[in-house]
Amino acid sequence: MSTRHLVDPSLLPLTAYEFLPGLSRENLTDARVFMDQMIASIAPRTTALRGEVRIPGRNGAPDVRLVIQTPPGQTTARPAVLFLHGGGMVMGSATMGEGFDAELALTHDAVVVSVDYRLAPEVPFPGPIDDAYAALRWVHANAASLGVDPSRIVLMGQSAGGGLAASLAQLTRDDNGPRPAAQILIYPMLDARTGTALETDPNPTTGEFSWTRAHTRFGWESLRGDYLPTDARAGHFSASLGQDVSHLPPAFIAVGSLDVFFDESMDYARRLSRAGVPVELHVYPGAIHGFDAIPNAWMTTSFKRELNEALARALRAPTQLAA
Repeated sequence: MSTRHLVDPSLLPLTAYEFLPGLSRENLTDARVFMDQMIASIAPRTTALRGEVRIPGRNGAPDVRLVIQTPPGQTTARPAVLFLHGGGMVMGSATMGEGFDAELALTHDAVVVSVDYRLAPEVPFPGPIDDAYAALRWVHANAASLGVDPSRIVLMGQSAGGGLAASLAQLTRDDNGPRPAAQILIYPMLDARTGTALETDPNPTTGEFSWTRAHTRFGWESLRGDYLPTDARAGHFSASLGQDVSHLPPAFIAVGSLDVFFDESMDYARRLSRAGVPVELHVYPGAIHGFDAIPNAWMTTSFKRELNEALARALRAPTQLAA
């Protein structure tokens, strides 16, 4: 069935062409170039104080590049955002979201650290999540030199990055690592079963436009490699496969009602709530994946307001919360 009539009119320009048709290993190089250019064309032009570092990878893995946006001024003990970019686990880079990261840094007077994690299929699981975890541990260990309050580090990600942020929350809990103050999950890619025969009761109104089940299936197959997600690490691979979602940081989840990730976001929010994890869930009617690419759409305006309000609460110091 066609769902075009369900798409909010303001988002119809996003449905005018097929996004990355036939995404595969054969055309992945061109797809990566296209996505980087597309994101760069719509990203905010704001700049903060940009820096780069390379940190040791986890368990002897290659160094991980981090792009760090620091607001001007000499304020110490700022909050921090560890940002994980999107791209279906197979595309994207820390560079493509620099304008967005800088805008976050200036809006919230926070240090924003974007992780240039390795991509599948060249580097399958656990490579990307190991890079994200190495970054979290490095930010926490170097909080003083970064001017960061180690108790106010928030995980944040879009799409595949949202899925990695959710998995990272589980990994750092399981490893007794640094405890993030919150997890901000923007239309997150959470469930490796989506688009496969293991997806229970596929929603016929989701995933027609922008990012589809075929895209999702390719991303998860690329990330999985030879790994079988049946052991205790399954939640580190795909957050929805984690058997235990208790004792995780408070979550903010935003997703469109026509997004391929709608049902898994709803299910994950429900599981978090039942496990005693505070969760804030926003669903935007008529919205497809990546809806915020249309800057003047009403749901984009609402989403940005609600995101910034939730992020401000998550980044607030305990004394401010008490007040």
